[in-house]
Amino acid sequence: MTTPWGLPDFDEHEDVHFVTNDECGLWAIIAVHSTHLGPAAGGCRFWHYAKDEEALVDALRLSRGMSYKNAMAGLPLGGGKSVILANEERTKTPDMLHAFGKAVDHLGGRYVTAEDVGMSVADMIEISRSTRFVAGLPNSGSDVGGDPGPHTALGIFLGIKAAVRRALGKDRLDGLHIALQGAGSVATGVALHAAAEGAKLSIADIDEARAKKLASASGGTVVSADEILGLDADVVSPSALGAILNENSIAQLKAPIVAGAANNQLATPQDGERLHQRGILYAPDYVINAGGIINVCTEYLADGDASLVRKRIEGIPVRLEQIWDESEHSGRDPAAVADAMAQRLIGRA
Repeated sequence: MTTPWGLPDFDEHEDVHFVTNDECGLWAIIAVHSTHLGPAAGGCRFWHYAKDEEALVDALRLSRGMSYKNAMAGLPLGGGKSVILANEERTKTPDMLHAFGKAVDHLGGRYVTAEDVGMSVADMIEISRSTRFVAGLPNSGSDVGGDPGPHTALGIFLGIKAAVRRALGKDRLDGLHIALQGAGSVATGVALHAAAEGAKLSIADIDEARAKKLASASGGTVVSADEILGLDADVVSPSALGAILNENSIAQLKAPIVAGAANNQLATPQDGERLHQRGILYAPDYVINAGGIINVCTEYLADGDASLVRKRIEGIPVRLEQIWDESEHSGRDPAAVADAMAQRLIGRA
């Protein structure tokens, strides 16, 4: 596997660990970007990558994103991320999860894991048998914990409403058209929130059956993955995997707002400026999608209840407004403004 140091996304990571266990077939990467504000927190992704280097780049980008996300959400956490390299059959066993948990435990609390794409609450329970440095567990009598997805979805919904107020001057989503790329658990929550407020939804997913299921539940319409970004909509909401906003796809956008759940939506830093030049209001991904880690943090640190989680999530639109205000005053694109803010917070200005 390629070493991380020469990659553009290395960005002075504190630790990058390569984990293997031939007995159970575990191949994993744990990336710790920063512990400046506290233990590096970020979920574990279970995914099949065409090339090993893609897994490394994903881990590095996601880890840095978690540093920025946690800092911008005002959480006492650093940023880290892990990926388990799945085979083509996506084989996942308890032994594999236990071995991964032991690797997390070996770091002594520098990294705290939780759910991400391809992982579940049940998987976190298995991992917790090998380490205490894990969150996203069942509530166990508390009113926080469990699946962070609904909390992420709430933050996205509130962020979309903030963007609509700013760009379109409307306080509600009724009658507005949202193009939702992805139909996973977070996208489902966003769709149901938006539909309840009267939004019109177009939904695309590489899994057409999943897209049809969400369309049926939300009153939406299924469209192809190839056309979703170019729809004549009010909001495009990327809610699948990252790096989908690039020079070509940005040129196809007709919506005045991009606000969604996916991590690392911009393929390159220059793509934030491309959106800005086109007059498209962008909600930086790691700011708008912080609801899940807010819940995870509150669970892990045991420093509050569901009302505190809700209050912290309701701070997401406030932070977005701060970013957009500075963007308007400085002329810099919102993604660059958010990055600069986050870098100051983690001591890397």
